[in-house]
Amino acid sequence: MKARDVKRAKLAEKFFAKRVELKAIISDVKASDEDRWDAVLKLQTLPRDSSPSRQRNRCRQTGRPHGFLRKFGLSHIKVRET
Repeated sequence: MKARDVKRAKLAEKFFAKRVELKAIISDVKASDEDRWDAVLKLQTLPRDSSPSRQRNRCRQTGRPHGFLRKFGLSHIKVRET
């Protein structure tokens, strides 16, 4: 499972600029409808795993995906132990 998250992080980093560019065109009110629609279609062709929302926060020590505390970067179990 950790390997998948690493793969998703690399893809998100690789396509970040392209994704931001397409989203800017989509949200631009002054752009023509045709340009906006083309941007939507191009955004859909990007890999699904390149979306940052597909990444999962994991504990730095154990890799546990649940009970993650952002403030510490650890799961609640490891926070209680330390």
